[in-house]
This record gives sequence, structure tokens and C-alpha cells, in this order.
Amino acid sequence: MTVHFVGAGPGAADLLTVRATRLLAQADVVLYPGTYLDPEVLAHCSPTADLVDTQDLDLAQIVGHLVAASRRGSTVVRLTSGDPSVYSALSEQGRRLTEAGVAWDVTPGVPAYAAAAAVIGSELTVPLVSQSVVLTRTQARSSAMARTESLEAFAATRATLVLHLAITRVRALMTQIAPQYGADCPVVVVHRASQPEQCVLRGTVADIADAVEDAGLRRAAVILVGRALANDGGESWLYASQRDRSSKH
Repeated sequence: MTVHFVGAGPGAADLLTVRATRLLAQADVVLYPGTYLDPEVLAHCSPTADLVDTQDLDLAQIVGHLVAASRRGSTVVRLTSGDPSVYSALSEQGRRLTEAGVAWDVTPGVPAYAAAAAVIGSELTVPLVSQSVVLTRTQARSSAMARTESLEAFAATRATLVLHLAITRVRALMTQIAPQYGADCPVVVVHRASQPEQCVLRGTVADIADAVEDAGLRRAAVILVGRALANDGGESWLYASQRDRSSKH
């Protein structure tokens, strides 16, 4: 049998892919991250499915459930928040499943940063402002960051910056990036994008930490930083009226 890793998107029940909902409806066993998911997502599951909340399980326990269910002949879905390609522990789980002789595949989901950008109606790549997006996190109670991936190094690009798993350190992080982005650079924090508890905080590098602390946010938030968030950039060459559309590229 195959274990299906399925991106649950930002948490809203109506932001799953058609494939994801089909897999959930067919699954005998569903492991899900209760910390980040709107419970309504589980309404896509069969009423007879065995639902396992993984928020208090370690990696060995999670993989143990996946292997055991697969060997029983069950159809298994491992839900991840957002998209499995980013901060989902897919590599660790997939490696262990392969070692156990269990096949697995991946169904993508809406990433948290994309949901956050949609909530605020912002494009993260604005002509003449920023054409790159950096997705990163910071080190706290987590595995170490590579030396080449320091926040200061990423900030030096002045690309649109997306910080995951960083909300409890927002004040220190803004201090780190202020020399590159400037104190007046726009910052938006989106907590539980698309879910009923959604909260959006807007500010600047200088003052966003005050807003976050006043709101008491401690998890499930994405921090967006960059001049592109001001929505006042230039015109895209792709759609410019003066573009020679007869040229071939």
C-alpha cells in the first residue's frame, strides 16, 4: 500500500485540492497536525476513518502509525500543513518509510505564504521593486541553520522575505534586518490565514513587534517583509503596452 502525503493548505477546508479531498474521502487512516488545521478540513474524511492527531507525537511514533497502517492494507493519508515541500518533515518521514519498504507519494497543497499574500491582496514579486522571494525560518528550538543561510545574508538581497516559525522572535529579527530593509519597510503578519481565527497585522520593521506582542501571537503565523508589500511598483514588461509582441523568445 502507498502512504499519501497530502498538503492541507493553510487550514481552510475549502482550500484543499480536488485530489486531496478525494484521497481523504478514500482513506482508512488519516494522520493530521491538529495544531495548525481547521477541524473542518477533517469533514472531507470518511466517517469510518481512523483519525490520529500528531501534535503530541514524535517522528518515530508518527512513522510507526504510517507503517503499521500500511502493512494492515489500509489506505493512509498523512496530512501536512501548507505544502509538503516546505517545513513538513517530509524528507525524514519519507526516508524512514522507504527504509521500511513502504511506498509513498506527495500531493501538493496551498503554501502558507501564498495564502497570506492572498489575504492581503499582495503580489510578492513587483516589477522594479522585488523579483525574488526568500522563504526561510530562524533558529530557536529547532535544528541549526546552515552558515550560508543567515538572516542577514538573505536580508542583503532586499528580496521579499517570508519568515516561517519565527513569530516568537519577531522583535530580534526586525533588529537584524533593519540595516538592510530600513525601519520604514512594510511588514505584514498573517496569523492562521484563511481560518476563522485569522488575524492580520500591518506595520513596519520599526513597529511590527509591538503589534505582535500586543496581539499575543505565539504560533501559526507568517511574517512578510519587503517594499513589494506597499503595492506601488512599476509596470510588468510582460503586459506593457509598448512591448513588441511580434518578437519571439
